[in-house]
Amino acid sequence: MITFPNSKINLGLNIIRKRSDGFHDIETVFYPVPLKDAVEVIEKNNPSSQPGVHFSMSGIPIAEDPQNNLCVKAYRLLKNNFPVLPAIQLHLHKVIPMGAGLGGGSADGAFTLLLLNKKFNLGLTKEQLFNYALQLGSDCPFFILNKPCFAAGRGEILEPINIDLSAYKIIIVHPGIHVSTAAAFANIRPALPGKSISEIINNPVSTWKAAMKNDFEGTVFSQYPEIKSIKEKLYNAGAVYASMSGSGSAVFGLFEKKQEVALSFPENYFVTMIKR
Repeated sequence: MITFPNSKINLGLNIIRKRSDGFHDIETVFYPVPLKDAVEVIEKNNPSSQPGVHFSMSGIPIAEDPQNNLCVKAYRLLKNNFPVLPAIQLHLHKVIPMGAGLGGGSADGAFTLLLLNKKFNLGLTKEQLFNYALQLGSDCPFFILNKPCFAAGRGEILEPINIDLSAYKIIIVHPGIHVSTAAAFANIRPALPGKSISEIINNPVSTWKAAMKNDFEGTVFSQYPEIKSIKEKLYNAGAVYASMSGSGSAVFGLFEKKQEVALSFPENYFVTMIKR
């Protein structure tokens, strides 16, 4: 059985406060986009098979230890409560850039939970899957819902919202820079915003540039001017709204569909256009 985890972009992102548990309270809007990885699970029926998950991957190389991959962690999380889960071959094909703020790893982990639940008839409710996903990471519960949401808390307090970007094409640019989320948070000074993103997002997209921001941009742009330059190029090319996604380093621009867009980036950049 195969599934296709999609990515997300953040429409604005405010870091509101640091919590006593070491996490931060944020507010943002998660918006799913159809840039997708692929996850395949095959049950290993051979009696001689070693128990557990046998992991392989293709596509964009991942340098991390496979045992730390969120797909593997998702299997082990369920295995703890469902010992009857059989040994599986789990293959991940990576297309979504990593360390980009696009939620690729979080999506892979959440979609693996959904896939295992369906394939092996575990009978988990959406609420139970949501709770498992939160154990994998703060962004993971969003991908259980996988629809535009205003997010608060660590990102796990989700309120589905109606937002229509069908009049726009989304251009995503990733320069191949891996931004550490922990390092990005370390240099943040949390503060209450003058106006909540939940209010701003209800106004016309043409007003977002002046009203909405991503608090990570100040820190990340000072450390990586190349990422700041991408945002400037998107605006110079006519973007109605442009922003870094999450803690970076991917930057996206919203362009009216009828608009011709002329952009030039180095060959090593990942650049994709998405039309809804």
